[in-house]
Amino acid sequence: MTKFVSLLLLVFATLLLSGCDKKNDYSSLSRILARGYINVGTIFGPTNYYTTANGFAGFEYELAKKYADSLNVELRIIPSYSLNELFIKLNTGEVDLLAASLSKTEKRLQRFRFAPSYETISQKLVFKQGNIRPRKVADLAGKLMVTTGSSYVENLEKLKQTHSELTWQETIEFDSEELLAKVLSGEIDYTVIDSNNLAINRSYYPEISIGFSIKKPEPLAWMVSKNSHDDILASLIEFFGIVHHDGTLLALDDKYYGHIEQFNYVETRTFIKAVTTTLPKYQHFFEKYAQELDWRLLAAISYQESHWNPTARSYTGVRGMMMLTLATAKQMGIKSRLDTEQSIRGGAKYFKRMIAMMPDRIPSPDRIWFALASYNIGFGHLNDARIITQRQGGDPDRWVEVKTRLPLLQQKKYYKNTKYGYARGEEPVHYVDNIRRYYDTLSWLDNKAKEQAKEEAIALERQQALELQEYSPEKLLSESQSQDSITPVKAEPTTAK
Repeated sequence: MTKFVSLLLLVFATLLLSGCDKKNDYSSLSRILARGYINVGTIFGPTNYYTTANGFAGFEYELAKKYADSLNVELRIIPSYSLNELFIKLNTGEVDLLAASLSKTEKRLQRFRFAPSYETISQKLVFKQGNIRPRKVADLAGKLMVTTGSSYVENLEKLKQTHSELTWQETIEFDSEELLAKVLSGEIDYTVIDSNNLAINRSYYPEISIGFSIKKPEPLAWMVSKNSHDDILASLIEFFGIVHHDGTLLALDDKYYGHIEQFNYVETRTFIKAVTTTLPKYQHFFEKYAQELDWRLLAAISYQESHWNPTARSYTGVRGMMMLTLATAKQMGIKSRLDTEQSIRGGAKYFKRMIAMMPDRIPSPDRIWFALASYNIGFGHLNDARIITQRQGGDPDRWVEVKTRLPLLQQKKYYKNTKYGYARGEEPVHYVDNIRRYYDTLSWLDNKAKEQAKEEAIALERQQALELQEYSPEKLLSESQSQDSITPVKAEPTTAK
């Protein structure tokens, strides 16, 4: 009996120790600090994480980088195309947390723990413009497809409780952006997408229209395992308190979403058409004079100024592709503002001068947005707005704060105390937002064209390789030898009957 009790105690102790070891496999702040890096899981996409010519980007990526920096550890991104895969990695301890624009839902709250919310989004059912708009669930009359493992599935399941006729398909093969493309191609009739993701994608897919919201707005938050230690959740609570207070979240939100809050279907379609029909005539000039700048940004400025019309003219007297004043053209060494190449050269030179005039402490991309505003309203008026921002307790080096003060230059009680006086301060705000939208769309279209050209080149190389193989001397010789080895059959004479 004593031996049996001893054996039970040994088994119990072993299980307890193994449970402790398993607990230690999960995320903890002390473990992260000891090893010097943090593993963050996320989903590939425009709101989370993607690669650019200048490195990695994405709202979630930048926020995760700031969190890693606050801990003084290295950030290691573990990207995936599947939410279910990320949930498994979180539960097994392969990643310490998930930063992937995840909604706080009832089912997820039962399985995971969440950091404080940093944004609120709504989920939109979308369709192709030109088709009948569904305004409610009962209006759906086609194929609805959503991504497996997404919160859309959970919300659709709730809707089905009161709308038994509701049906949908789930896919692990396609993400939200790919499903949008399928809606446009007519392969499916509807899909569901987050409002922030939709705002980005409508710049590329203007024919996507909103039917209705499938649920009231939901908060987004980072996710940690149920088995994670309390110290990491405590550090996340502290971190989000700081970034809420110091304006970091506000600046990131403006960087990725601030310029796409307003959508204009006609304007977007017109721009996309101009990229195809008009831009090719002048692209080589933008590439030539952009130099260290992104030529697509220079092209976006020109479109905002003149819609790529070399003879454009405004009532204020500015003219040409880059809409230069006579004084600015003279300063830039431009003899004819109506000469396309000269105008682009002068505009590029002037824009670079605006960038150089910004204080070194202003980081990118804010210094670019400030330079754009200066191109439009003048450096003096921009400085007046920055001074007002500082007087009001804001950060004069953040575009997101200065752009809310620029319109104050139209109010007498503010502009009478400035050095340069009255200015139409709302104009540079819209000006910068428009250029940022054009730039995003042009970059996306340009990258898509490059990807397509690369795929076509690879396909051509494969075809040529097959043709070379088909007509190679070795194969021709082999075929010749095969023909020689065939014994000809002598035809017997036929007798007519």
